[in-house]
Amino acid sequence: MIDEKGIEAVLAILLPQILEHGKRSTKPFILGLSGLQGSGKSTWAIALATTLTNRHSIKTRILSLDDLYHDHPELVAIRSANPSNALLQTRGQPGTHDEALAKDFFSSVLQIRDKPSDAFVEWPAFDKSLHSGQGGRVPRERWVKVPAGEGLDVLIFEGWCLGFTPLTDREIKQKWEKDRLAIQGSEKGFGRRNIADHELHHLQLINSNLNGYYHDFMGPQHFDGLLHLSTNKLLQVYEWRLDQERALRKHKPGMTDDQVIRFVRGYMPAYELYLNRLQQGNFFQGEEQKKHVQVILNHAREVLEVKEMD
Repeated sequence: MIDEKGIEAVLAILLPQILEHGKRSTKPFILGLSGLQGSGKSTWAIALATTLTNRHSIKTRILSLDDLYHDHPELVAIRSANPSNALLQTRGQPGTHDEALAKDFFSSVLQIRDKPSDAFVEWPAFDKSLHSGQGGRVPRERWVKVPAGEGLDVLIFEGWCLGFTPLTDREIKQKWEKDRLAIQGSEKGFGRRNIADHELHHLQLINSNLNGYYHDFMGPQHFDGLLHLSTNKLLQVYEWRLDQERALRKHKPGMTDDQVIRFVRGYMPAYELYLNRLQQGNFFQGEEQKKHVQVILNHAREVLEVKEMD
């Protein structure tokens, strides 16, 4: 359950920008929503979309980065082509999403107001339960078709690595070498950094994939605003994700605690490489008409602070 005051505080910053955008542009407002695993991205997206649509008559829809995954055969091929790269053995990292699908989708969405009223935009979907939990794309004939005549004012695009800015190969190497020295003789645990657990060229491949995303559909030029769900304690991600999975296991089979920890650990190198920059600076860097809002959450996902990044 999200604190209503948190939603109000976020919209106090973003709503004037959304309304102004609607006056000067025929394109929907694209709001990126980024957050750690377990932070409640989907719940926040639904709450924001519901509030904008029902209270402010701003027609809003949601797309998850997860719905842009490659289909199962392509994911299997990626794993097979990178057998020693642990980061690509499961879906999630940059490189496991379909960039062509993303570009086509956003191109269609941005033109929705210019389409005939009987035209429509197809909403991609991915079913994580297919193929024994490995996941697969929902057949295209079952995608939701959104009629252009219904209108679309805001698209909320949510995903765990939105707002991440790719580094240079040199920066990756410097961070990797620093961590290699720091972890010598230490045992794996929650407090231990994870970058140096991976080969340098594996990290650089993920960074190269992120660079492609950044230019094609996930850089600041592709958004009109950004909301980032953050925390003062990165290790909180383990507790959040464990809480979520334990709740799911009450109703259906799910990951064990050990599986959750291994799952989250796969995302930690990216957090350790890219998160600090997103937390410390404005994603839009000087574009005054675009707002970057940061929400700080505590261990119970309660809002501690809402602030506009300078």
